[in-house]
Amino acid sequence: MAYFLAKTEPSVYSIEDLERDGRTTWDGVRNPQAVNAIRSMAPGDYVFIYHSGGESAVAGLARVLSPPRPDPKDTKSAVVDLAFVRRIEPRVPLSEIKKSGLFSDWSLVRQSRLSTMAAPAVFVDWLRRRPGAPEIP
Repeated sequence: MAYFLAKTEPSVYSIEDLERDGRTTWDGVRNPQAVNAIRSMAPGDYVFIYHSGGESAVAGLARVLSPPRPDPKDTKSAVVDLAFVRRIEPRVPLSEIKKSGLFSDWSLVRQSRLSTMAAPAVFVDWLRRRPGAPEIP
């Protein structure tokens, strides 16, 4: 099982939208590095849903339901189906992630415009140890 992080503008598609819908096809990714992250996902993996823009925070958790497949709207891209798992409350702001000093090599910190990426095991462990942290499989 692996962990990933996928960014979305909450005004376009938020964790609340995913909770309401129950599942969605994660699409619209164009950056080759981000597309490669999607192509490396497998059913059963987890994806942290990150609200970009003004909020800039980890907002929830989803589970990969399907193997990656070509995006029907863009053959250079890929999509996966995701299912809602839970909201993460309180949300984890990027400022706190940076302040920890543990993730300076992670794409979330180094490449602010990258929309989808692997999440390092040390991040998952760090989230699990936060006060009031929700259960993260």
